[in-house]
Order: sequence, then C-alpha cells, then structure tokens
Amino acid sequence: MNIRKLNKGEEPPMELLLLADPSKVIVEEYVSRGECFVAEIEQQIVGVYVLLPTRPETVELVNLSVAYNQQGKGIGKQLVLDAIQTAKSIGYKTIEIGTGNSSIGQLYLYQKCGFRIIGVDLDFFIRHYPEEIFENGIHCRDMVRLSQDL
Repeated sequence: MNIRKLNKGEEPPMELLLLADPSKVIVEEYVSRGECFVAEIEQQIVGVYVLLPTRPETVELVNLSVAYNQQGKGIGKQLVLDAIQTAKSIGYKTIEIGTGNSSIGQLYLYQKCGFRIIGVDLDFFIRHYPEEIFENGIHCRDMVRLSQDL
C-alpha cells in the first residue's frame, strides 16, 4: 500500500470522504482548506484522510475513511499512524481528531494510536447536520474530541 498527498488538480475521492462525513458541503469546505492524502493498492484508492490546520502548531485529522471492501485489514490504523507522522514531520506539536459518540470502532482505534479524550461537544451533530445520524444502533449526537501531543 502506498499513502500519498493528493496531486494538484486531482479530484478528492468524494465517495470515500462521504463515508466518514455525510455532509458534502462540510467535506468540500474542509478539503479546500486542508491537505488530502490517499492510500492506494495497485493504483486503486482504498483510503483517505484530511489534515486541517486549526491553530498555531495544531492540526486536526478531520476525515478518515477506508473503502468498505478494504475495512478490517489494518488500513485505517496505517492511515492514522501516517497522519500522525506527517503532522510531526511538518512541525505540528498537537494533532486532534473528533468523532461521533456512536463511533465505537473509531474511538477504539484512535485511543490505540495514542489519542486521549479531551472533551465532548454536546449536540454537535444535531446542530451541524440536518438529518439524524445513527451508527451501531446509537443516535450520533455528540462529538468526542481527542488529542495527541507530537
């Protein structure tokens, strides 16, 4: 597997990005301000993540997604670790990530990769998304915020 920065003029893999965030408007907004990285296997894009600078010395991993047919193979973990290493190599001191209260697998993965829960943004998904989101049989309402010192 090869992980690389999206080339200038190359369209981001919107279908994959929308797996992690159902709002096309929100995805387009942060992709335009951040840096998009893709994971490829045999020239096929199978994963994506976006790094978005938020404050001096801080970057947020705002989207992380793996194609359905490639999930469960460790690609998500490789993408998280690559994002951490990329942020560190650029000179950021902190990397943050937010995920839904219903995202059980993601919360597990991020903590395994060294992130720690630093807070909860209550009703974030109610305020920012017009349609209700359900995942793992749980109503996604709150954003769990995690952070890692680099």
